[in-house]
Amino acid sequence: MSAPSEVVIGLDAGTSAVKAVAFGVGDGWQHAEEVAYPLRSPAPGRQEQDPERIAADARRALAACVRATDGARVAALGVCSAMHGLIGLDAACRPLTPLVTWADGRAAQEAGELRAAGVAQSVHRESGTPVHPMSPLVKLLWFARNEPELWRRVRFWIDLKAHLLLDLTGRLATELSSASGSGLLSLATRSWSTTALDVCGVAADQLPEILPTTAQLRLRPEVAREVGLPEGTPIVVGAGDGPLGNLGTGAMRPGEVGLSLGTSGAARMIVRAPYVDERGALFCYALTDTHWAVGGAVSNGGNVARWIADAVAPDLAGDTDALLALAASAPPGCDGLVMLPYLLPERAPLWDPDLPGAYLGLRTEHGRAHLVRAALEGVCFQLAASVRLLDAIEPVRALHATGGAFRAPLWREMMAAVMNRPLRVVSSAGGTALGAAALALYALGRVGDLTDAPTLLGAHAQEAATVTPDPALAARYAEVLAQLPERIEALQRVAAFLRG
Repeated sequence: MSAPSEVVIGLDAGTSAVKAVAFGVGDGWQHAEEVAYPLRSPAPGRQEQDPERIAADARRALAACVRATDGARVAALGVCSAMHGLIGLDAACRPLTPLVTWADGRAAQEAGELRAAGVAQSVHRESGTPVHPMSPLVKLLWFARNEPELWRRVRFWIDLKAHLLLDLTGRLATELSSASGSGLLSLATRSWSTTALDVCGVAADQLPEILPTTAQLRLRPEVAREVGLPEGTPIVVGAGDGPLGNLGTGAMRPGEVGLSLGTSGAARMIVRAPYVDERGALFCYALTDTHWAVGGAVSNGGNVARWIADAVAPDLAGDTDALLALAASAPPGCDGLVMLPYLLPERAPLWDPDLPGAYLGLRTEHGRAHLVRAALEGVCFQLAASVRLLDAIEPVRALHATGGAFRAPLWREMMAAVMNRPLRVVSSAGGTALGAAALALYALGRVGDLTDAPTLLGAHAQEAATVTPDPALAARYAEVLAQLPERIEALQRVAAFLRG
């Protein structure tokens, strides 16, 4: 297909790479460019990235994508980013800290203290963000306690989206979606929460301005020249990767769940007003002021597959097909072996960062194929727990899945069987990048209904695979799921004993 006359570009900065995807307006054409960057772990429990490298790689990917459009008019650029990151800036807006990512667990003690003090529930109720080491609010407490000299030098505390917008446009601002994942936002007022600011000791003027997710900015002239775009090209500030994943996969109606599985994983449902789970198990993040994503995220997704390869199958590390073939050689349910894959501080539905991972039921008949398959099944079981909670809000009638893991038939078959529902899998570009581009198109006023925007960008022209659950496999996994709460409770008791 030849390049179209007009495109919208979705720029998506994730945990492992940045993607720039151009979507032809009205014709289904698309082109993607991707630049990978590392996730560093300088000490146990720490997961950091270089924010300046991410910004530079975003410009590289964007420039390559613009060249591939072959002179097509770029109507707008929509920006998406991973949520829950924290960066400290000096008065000149230069980074003083790395990007402390969602996966960073250094603030586990601070999170535990907030829960023990009875503060966590009120913070969650006001902000929609559970108290957990991932939360920027809790990370701020860690910096205040452990890096007091640095704390005094930091003029601004920002998220990854604010850093990208600052680099692209020169404006220090974030947007409602990313702000809603910080633990610092009041869902009621859509502004920084005085309660949360008092908890972490940060002033409102140390945080970026909060813009609507449909707000439009302009590229800095030097950036426009670098990436090959006109200076007046609209930059729609966009939203966080989770809510945009629902828009990109088409999971926007009641009972439709967006299921993502990349480095981490999540299950989300869109509601029309903020919803706070009184049980404290689900988050609530904005897509727009009238579209809110309720759901649960797991820290341990595709990263579990990489870990198990390094741990028990180093000869297959880097060869995903071979690793999955090894897993497929073990029987479903792994002859009674179950893995609880809490390698990074786990999030939904327990939000217990102290709970370690474990293999349960290990016997001599279990080989490395069982160990690998049990790890993958464990990821599916954790996501199923969040889907069950969403089912209590609105009966779940459809699952829209996206993420690199779902390119593999084994992941698809296991997930469909664990959920015991058909799984509609869209292309990886049909997730967050498409969501960013679709939100940009909506912000331009080109569609009257947000849910129509992906269709205008050719979402329905993409191939989507629907996986029907195998009844025998679903029955086997239902047995495991029924026993899982008791096993988790047993692990919690053992973990508490080991901590003394």
